[in-house]
Parts: sequence; structure tokens; C-alpha cells
Amino acid sequence: MNRKPVPRPICDFTRRGFLRLSGLGGLAVAAPVWASSEQAAARRPNVVVLLSDDQGWGDLSVNGNTSVATPSIDSLARDGAVLERFFVCPVCSPTRAEFLTGRYHPRGGVRDVSTGGERLNLDERTIADAFKTAGYATGAFGKWHNGTQYPYHPNGRGFDEFYGFCSGHWGTYFDPPLDHNGQAVRGRGFMADDLTDHALSFIESHKGSPFFCYLPFNTPHSPMQVPDRFFAKCATLDPQPLARDPQQQDVAFTRAALAMCENIDWNVGRVLQRLSDLGLDDNTIVIYFSDNGPNSKRWNGGMKGIKGSTDEGGVRSPFLIRWPGRIPAGRRIPQIAGAIDLLPTLADLAGIALSGGKPLDGVSLKPLLAAPAGEWPDRLIFSHWNGKVSVRTQRYRLDHEKRLYDMQADPEQTSDVAAQHPEEAERLARAVARWRAEVLAGLQNLDRPFTVGYPEFPVTALPARDGVPHGAIERSANAPNCSFFKNWTGLGDSITWDVEVATAGTYEAAIDYTCPAADVGATVELSLNGSRVQGTVTDANDPPLRGAEHDRVPRKGESYVKEFKTLRLGTFTLGRGRGPLTLRALKMTGKTVMDVRALTLTLLPR
Repeated sequence: MNRKPVPRPICDFTRRGFLRLSGLGGLAVAAPVWASSEQAAARRPNVVVLLSDDQGWGDLSVNGNTSVATPSIDSLARDGAVLERFFVCPVCSPTRAEFLTGRYHPRGGVRDVSTGGERLNLDERTIADAFKTAGYATGAFGKWHNGTQYPYHPNGRGFDEFYGFCSGHWGTYFDPPLDHNGQAVRGRGFMADDLTDHALSFIESHKGSPFFCYLPFNTPHSPMQVPDRFFAKCATLDPQPLARDPQQQDVAFTRAALAMCENIDWNVGRVLQRLSDLGLDDNTIVIYFSDNGPNSKRWNGGMKGIKGSTDEGGVRSPFLIRWPGRIPAGRRIPQIAGAIDLLPTLADLAGIALSGGKPLDGVSLKPLLAAPAGEWPDRLIFSHWNGKVSVRTQRYRLDHEKRLYDMQADPEQTSDVAAQHPEEAERLARAVARWRAEVLAGLQNLDRPFTVGYPEFPVTALPARDGVPHGAIERSANAPNCSFFKNWTGLGDSITWDVEVATAGTYEAAIDYTCPAADVGATVELSLNGSRVQGTVTDANDPPLRGAEHDRVPRKGESYVKEFKTLRLGTFTLGRGRGPLTLRALKMTGKTVMDVRALTLTLLPR
């Protein structure tokens, strides 16, 4: 293929120097510039970001796992570069926030994976904002996990197109309920395949101009579901090599996870083939990584820790990047890097200027990718979850209990060498203390209601995940993300959502519900700050739970799902402001009122 000329970058982080120095690692923290599209003088590269969910570093054949075949993902290493020490967060939503902003996730208010704690503060600018401002078409297809209600929704964070789900996990992966630009739709077939179909359509639709395509897969996160043709190969697999502690490995779970990884690889292959068919591969940057360590104890290079851990195995991710003709094929890069580096790196590669926003924690890796780096300063990369903080240098990791490990000599973290290197242990402990004081300050004191009522995005979904049950009402599963409310058995029970209405006006209220025939007739009331609307359940809707028929192993906490029906309560007038949106029963005719999956408020035109 003909090679297009490399666009001249508007700025280069390494050439122009850093805007200020950080006291948290010795590397620069750059402040971003959000340049206008008119500044783009040359054809810029397309960008495709592929992100897997709960896939460990060891779940790829390129990293030595002989029980799985991932030839398409492996090809990115053959044709591009591998960052051998790439670090993300211990769980999903923090990694996504760091990718989106180039900043450590607590700075953006991400403190949990559900019930609103997964939301990214609205004053954070995203990588999609930067690329959209530079004239790119932007699309996201998959698991978002950084906010549901607009303007936390992907369409409010720089993405022109969104198809997927905004929650942290989902209850079924076959024909699931999904979100398309804020509208409820039904997915078709296996979700990872369906997400890829939509990403391919987006790529084809924008083949003539620069695009930024983000494809965050929902797998191999549980529930462990995968089409038969992928599972058949792994159904009787004797996985080798084994986990760090073979006695703790769930072989059935591992089989399902590896089958899901092979499905991801098939879909990655479809993306790479479409880029080739369209003649776009030479001018498209493709990256692949995962959001945290593996979601079970399985082979992961002998590293300590899995998902949820701030040890190496919980935060080290595969990272592969391809840009033919610009990034040398087969390049392996040993310097440590992380999700915080992706915004400045991709912007730098695409020639997009970054300044005028909040300081970034990440740095551009372009010097490492383009050619063997000369002087590259050592740096500190911090990992945080649930109050635990560890820090990584090129050689050492200080864990959350101040144990020091020489990761070059002891990559499995078996021997604490703090006594042999007291100065290094003390230096890193002081760095952690400074990081805690600066980055974690105020994280637990966030007061953010759920947002309602934006004219540019009039439909607001308030899922059970974001509500608070009172009385006997309980969730359908301990994990809130895909739960619904059940056991509504008394007139004193209620459900509340802490909301803030942005626009005064008339709103239509609706409830996604189920109710057996024997309980039809209950009357419910929805109220907020003195405004009220009532409705009565007149139609029975008592579908069976579904999802178990596709599970390859028992699920780990996700709720099963049902086919909910919509009860339209009618309209009521809401003023601007904050308050508890309260759903309660005024009359019961049977043993229960209803099960509730979500409440929807739609701002009607004036």
C-alpha cells in the first residue's frame, strides 16, 4: 500500500518540554490544549482503541499462554509494539477514567464501580473531547462504566455515537437490552459480536475522514457466557500452565474465560480485516489493552494478585499498539507506562495539541514508540483501590503494606527487600503519602446527585442501581449494577433517587416493571419537591428470569434478568433543583406491588 506522509504534529511533548514538574514521580505533568479542528492541516491518523474487560496479562497466547489462541491480537505485537510493563487500575471504572482523561481516577471523582461512584466528574475533559474538537468523528461501542445520566453519558463526554451499556456489568450477553444514543434498544445475538458490528459500521461510515473508534468489550467479565462454537474448543480443556496457586484455580471458570478471550480475538480480527479491506490500516493507530487483572485465579505469568489487587497481577495489562510505517514492527518496550499515558500519547501521535485544561498525570510515550529511547527518566506509577495504594518504579514495587519488591529479580513478589534497601523503601513510602494527600483528598466527600432534564438529551434513565430501597424492598443481587428491586411488600416501603433537575418543565414518568396477575391493581405515586404523579398497574407481566440458560459456570454475583414492561404514569411539572425522587405505593391488592428495573423521566418539548 502507498504510505501517506506522517502528519506534522502541532506539538510534541518531548520537543517543547514539559509545562510543569510533578512532585509525584519526577516526570512532567502536562496541561492539555483543546485545539480547534481548523488547526488540522494534514490528514490525521484514525484511532481504534480495543479494551477488554477482566482479561489478565496472561490470557493471550502472545504472552505465553499455551491454552488459548489469540492470533489477531498477537498480530498487533508482530506488526507493532508491545509495552511490556503497562499498568492500569485494579478494577474497571477507574481504568476507563484514566484512559479518558490522562489523570489518576480519584482526581475525577471515580471512587466506586456502581451506585454513582463510577461517574467521572463533569469538569474533566476526555480524550473524545480532544479528538472531536480536532475534527474527528467519535464513537464508543460497548461498556462505558463512567456514568449513565447525561451529561455523564458518553454522548455528553465527546462521543458522537454510542451503542452499548453504561453500567459496570450486565446480566445477559445474548439479545440484551442496550442503549443507543440514549434510547433503549434490543441487542442482536452475542453482545461482543454485536458491539463489533456497530463499530465496523461506524468505521465504514467515516472511512473518508479521521475517526476515533472506542470498542470496550464486555468480556471476559462474568457472567461467563460465550457462543457454542468458541466454548466447544475449551469445554474439556486442561488449562496449562496453571495459576500461581493451582489449588485455588477454578478450572471450569478458566475454560469459559479463555473461550471468551478467543471470541474477543475473533472480533479483533474482524476489525483489523475491515481496516485492511477499506485501505485504512496504514493510516490507523490500533491499540489493545485490558482494564484490570484477571477475574479469577488462573495463569498470569506467576504474578501476585488478581482483579481488585494493587499488586502486579491486579494492575499489569497487556498493551499492544500498531501503526504501520510509524511504529517499528516487533518493537518491545521495557519502560513502565500506564493508562494515564494514553491521552497524551494518542494526541501526540495524531498531532493534536493539548493545553488549557487540567494538568495531566500521564506523559506522551511517542519517543519510546518511534525509536529506541535515549534518556528516559525513571518515574512513579501509582495504583489505588479501596484505600490501598501501591507504587511502581522501573525496578521496584512498594505494596500497600510498605513491603518492597525488586520486580526485576523477583517478578512474582515473593521476598520483601525493604530491609536491604531502606532508603528506597522510605523514598517510595514518602511518595505514597504525598500522593494520598494530593490525589485522594476529598474523594469520599463528593456530593453528586443524579442529573435529570437536559433539553439536548431529554430522556433520563434512573436504574435500580442508582436508587435506594427502603423498608422490605431489596435488590435482586448483591452487585447493584444490573439489579432490579424486588420484595416490595408493604405500603410503608419506598424507593428513592437523589436527583437534580436541570430544566424546569413538564416530564413524563414511566416505570419498567414486572407484576404477577394476582397482584395487579396496585397504585403507585412518584413525587419530587411537592410535584406528584400517580399510576395503577393494570397489566400483568410475570416473565421468568433469564440468563442462566447461557451461563457456562455459576455466576459470581450478577443478577439474572427479566423482560420488563413499561408502566406510563403520566406527566407532572418539575422545577429546577435537587431533591429525593420518591416512588411509593398508595394501594395494594395483592402480596406485592411490583418489581422495578428502572424509572425514566422524559423532558417534554415546551
